[in-house]
Amino acid sequence: MSYYHLAELVHKRATKYKSRTVLKYRDNVQNKWLSISWNRFSEYIMKTAWAMAEAGVETQENIGIYSQNMYQYLLSEFGAYANRAVSVPIYATASPQQVEYIVNDAQIHTLFVGEQFQYNNAHKVQMQSDVLKRLIIFDPKVKKHPEDTTSIYFDDFIASGENSDSMVKVSVRLKSIRETDIACIIYTSGTTGEPKGVVLLHSSFMEVFRIHDERLPKLSSKDLSMNFLPLAHIFEKAWTYYTLHKGMTIAINTDAKEIQKSIKQIRPTVMCSVPRFWEKVYQGVNEKIDSSKGIMRWLYTDSIKTGRIHNLDYKNHGLRPPLGNRLKFFFYNNTVFRILKMVIGIEKGVLFPCAGSPLSDTINIFLQSVNIPLIIGYGLTETTATVTCYPDRNFMLSSVGTVMPGLEVKIDPENNEILVKGRTVMKEYYKKPQETDKAFTEDGFFRTGDAGEILNGNTIVLKERIKDLFKTSNGKYIAPQAIETLIANDKFIDMISVIGDDVKFVSALIVPDYDAVEKWAKEHDIEYPTREELVNDRIVNTMIATRIEMQQASLAPYEKVKRFTLLPEPFTMENGELTNTLKIKRKVVAERYKDIIDKMYED
Repeated sequence: MSYYHLAELVHKRATKYKSRTVLKYRDNVQNKWLSISWNRFSEYIMKTAWAMAEAGVETQENIGIYSQNMYQYLLSEFGAYANRAVSVPIYATASPQQVEYIVNDAQIHTLFVGEQFQYNNAHKVQMQSDVLKRLIIFDPKVKKHPEDTTSIYFDDFIASGENSDSMVKVSVRLKSIRETDIACIIYTSGTTGEPKGVVLLHSSFMEVFRIHDERLPKLSSKDLSMNFLPLAHIFEKAWTYYTLHKGMTIAINTDAKEIQKSIKQIRPTVMCSVPRFWEKVYQGVNEKIDSSKGIMRWLYTDSIKTGRIHNLDYKNHGLRPPLGNRLKFFFYNNTVFRILKMVIGIEKGVLFPCAGSPLSDTINIFLQSVNIPLIIGYGLTETTATVTCYPDRNFMLSSVGTVMPGLEVKIDPENNEILVKGRTVMKEYYKKPQETDKAFTEDGFFRTGDAGEILNGNTIVLKERIKDLFKTSNGKYIAPQAIETLIANDKFIDMISVIGDDVKFVSALIVPDYDAVEKWAKEHDIEYPTREELVNDRIVNTMIATRIEMQQASLAPYEKVKRFTLLPEPFTMENGELTNTLKIKRKVVAERYKDIIDKMYED
């Protein structure tokens, strides 16, 4: 198979697939999903590219995109690539301060914005900026500021470039594309300092296509991918580009809150996701099982046991299950498992990659047992996503899979840090030579910041983010993510932030699953006029304490959470407690809840 530069990828695929559908998107006015063909997609990209050239966009100029997932997002990115320009994605949830930082750091003159929220923030930045010159608005329903004379709606923008000069300019640029051109600059979340711009080349994405073709032979142009995670996230971006490489159809989910509805309407065969999605699936099924009685409860339990034996004890090891197990599995797969997957909307599933944070073995085993084709992976923005993922057979549950073809991975003997080398590794941190130097070893390996080990030659087991490791005042090292992953298995716990740095024992701030706790309280005749009174109730706290103790039974005594506080409000991005990828900003949480934390350590 040929591996194309992103500037020509869609156009090459359009010559093959022509009138076949490449994009689906929900039209909220008509309340239905609409389609765009490969030919039309290619045509729209060229119109966008011409308009950019007409607007004065130069080669390797940085073009910002501040939007939720929309089909115009992809038109803008691939229009930029046709001009040999650089895409700089900004999360749709970013604050004006975050937008301003990226605009200034990347010197963005042209910024594409999605809906009213993004336009309002971007216009505020533009009013105070000497850098940002123009906003181009995707959503025609956006109301512009009365004093805004420079912004233009996307449909009007792409109509402005259809002239011979722009067409010739783009044609010349397309003929001069290079694999070593910068494709995009993706800014990290900045959990431990100011954000850094990760510079990724077109050659990195072309290598992504090659190594995923080798690792994922099941996928084809017949697949339908649900675009769920933000396109500003490297996992979704690299995956979406790969699905275009394969010739798949992509359904674009604009509103993350609508994903459950979208999945049921689209019934995708593939979708990349983060553990939080599957944790919710697991909790929902567990509640169904817990509320069942008699024969139905036995049926659910036996089906999961049967699936675990069939898929994990035999199939995963390339072995043929016993006849009795095969017959039972066939029955359950076409009844219990199929109904479960139909309720979610994934009964046609071929492959569901999952990465971004740890998924507990308990949930992973359950999903494998009910025959959901989940594959766990590991990667970073700096490695253009995937470093490892599960192979088709012989994957190890507690691992993040085996090293992708073409990559070298080794472990730093000093601190067990995972080191990576290969064509998918970033070129540099944008305008940060000192940070770039620190990120690489003398022999050219990228320092991931993750501790791990290599088993059986190329299977990677993650231990912890090195910067997240705590050392208690008793001299014990604590890996907070491992503890959080265990405890978050409980259906009554939504989010947890473990505390342990330079204190005498481990504690935790816990955001309970309010719906589940409120239901339990009502069943036990506990009155709670306010949520604050609910989370402070002695009986509720005793119940949570008991469940925490059960979840952390496998931990060493010094690792166990000794005290905790239930919070009446969740951690949010708006309050700065979560990154755009929903990771907890430990420093922010520690500062914001200092009084509560200090109280847990009072004798």
